[in-house]
Amino acid sequence: MVSINIISVIILLGVLVFVHELGHFLMAKWAGVGVLKFSLGFGPKLVGKKIGETEYIISMIPLGGYVKLLGESPDDQLSEDDEKRAFLKQHVLRRIGIVAAGPVFNFLFAIMVFAIVYMIGIPVLTTEVGDIQKGSPAFQAGLKGGDIVLAINGEDVSDWGELAGIIVNSEGRELEIKVERNRKIEDFRLKAELIRSENIFGEKVDSYKIGIKASSHTIIERLNPFSALWAGIEQTWYITKITLISIVKMVEGKLSVKTLGGPILIAQMAGARAQEGIVPFIFFMALLSINLGIINLFPVPLLDGGHLLFFIIELISGREVNVKWREMAQQIGFALLIMLMIFVFYNDIVRIFGQ
Repeated sequence: MVSINIISVIILLGVLVFVHELGHFLMAKWAGVGVLKFSLGFGPKLVGKKIGETEYIISMIPLGGYVKLLGESPDDQLSEDDEKRAFLKQHVLRRIGIVAAGPVFNFLFAIMVFAIVYMIGIPVLTTEVGDIQKGSPAFQAGLKGGDIVLAINGEDVSDWGELAGIIVNSEGRELEIKVERNRKIEDFRLKAELIRSENIFGEKVDSYKIGIKASSHTIIERLNPFSALWAGIEQTWYITKITLISIVKMVEGKLSVKTLGGPILIAQMAGARAQEGIVPFIFFMALLSINLGIINLFPVPLLDGGHLLFFIIELISGREVNVKWREMAQQIGFALLIMLMIFVFYNDIVRIFGQ
């Protein structure tokens, strides 16, 4: 089990880091900026090969990677020809594009993976009714377990998500539900009632329900390429939105920071998804790719978001941020990242010994 976790997380992080750094690499090449190194991992070099001016490296610590650009430090000594291809000599908009390309590629990768998954096919719950809550509107109207819902208010429903969406949005209006029972079609009329329940953040919310649960029966739903691409965009946006809301709720103290996980938790989850099959594994990879993109856009020095913040200030003010201020901010950013890493490792260890 441990070996599966280790292999899975190495593949997982390797792909995500490659995608992220590939964004920086391709945008730099397109902008005419020299690329000196493309490294998967940090620390001592394990293997490497130089092709043209770029050295491609696999390093020992697989928790990240980097692309070293020509002239990305003010102290670099460059020839006249090299200065034209130096990163810091480019217009600020080009520098913004190069830095932003890493996180953007993470989001594009997630869209692509989700689209592939939707084309392969995903299991969705059918409209077959499972349990019915006693005393609920559905119970009182006469619905029974095993009923297959065909339509609500004349609108055909093909899966449980569609069915639940119509009920939630009914706002208490009367619903005409057409079901198949023992190969016969029957109609029922009822009104959803406002029920207090918990959302994914553990908050109390009110929503309209009729007191039914889905059965365990599923069907495989496959989408054509265009529908799958749009579904991939929607899924990526939904996960991005939920992640950002979660971060805000952590800052507000409404969501526990103990939910944060580090490399150990990621390895455990990667191993579990890998054992379930290739589709759950790549779905989890897409989920982490979105998180990696979001985290890298945080306005923290050393992250892409920190560099973008400096470049945006330069774009607005018309001059570069003072070197001393940048160095001080980078030191603070490094300290924050170290503290965050220690904290998530602590959370992982508490989870292990708490099990």
